[in-house]
Amino acid sequence: MGYTNRTLVERTLANTLTSASPASLGTPVDLIRIGNTLDFNVVDDAVVDQYIQWADEEINSAISELYVTPIDRQSDYETTLLSDINVYNDFIITTDAAPFDIGDTVILTNGVNTEMHTIAAILDDVTQNIFQTYTPISFGFLASNTRVVRVKYSDPITLMSSRLSAANVYEKYFMAEASPSQSEYGKWLRGLVSADINNILNGRTILHGQHRIGRRFYNPTLRDQYSLPLNKGNNDMDHPT
Repeated sequence: MGYTNRTLVERTLANTLTSASPASLGTPVDLIRIGNTLDFNVVDDAVVDQYIQWADEEINSAISELYVTPIDRQSDYETTLLSDINVYNDFIITTDAAPFDIGDTVILTNGVNTEMHTIAAILDDVTQNIFQTYTPISFGFLASNTRVVRVKYSDPITLMSSRLSAANVYEKYFMAEASPSQSEYGKWLRGLVSADINNILNGRTILHGQHRIGRRFYNPTLRDQYSLPLNKGNNDMDHPT
């Protein structure tokens, strides 16, 4: 699994990659769907997965000066189940109003069985504590002893990977359709990713919980500041304008 997933890349894609006509002639389509419904026949899953991998490699190479790559996922939120998960209930219902969203990765664990799932749909838009997953939950989990843990990469890595993957996917199809062969939307997304990378390289953004590359030949028992690149603020990456 990469820093992002297909769901988040799909959400980032511009609405141009959609179907603006009914599947069959004579079938009415709501106007709101035109330009908002992704045509799944356009972008193949294997293509999206490949571009996610390449985006992650580009991010890793850019931040490898300061951090050990690939970076690790961290637990950033934990709660418990409100109701048991069994044959009568296959939804995850947590006790707290939670900051869950579609595409998040959660771990269910009761000390014996552990499962990792990706959220496919939020069933309660107010508290966001009822959701279902893409894959079925295999074990029965009791509310009395089950922890629900969200794991994610340090901000803004997932956002960067989603934007860069979407930009490259978008260019792949846009270049075959329009002239000039580069879209303004793709350039805008890459510009945002470049700005995020620059913030990391210049120390303005810290990837909390990640292994940083420090100075060699120093006493590890003493508190020491990690070195930042020379000419701080002057090593920004160039991006298309």
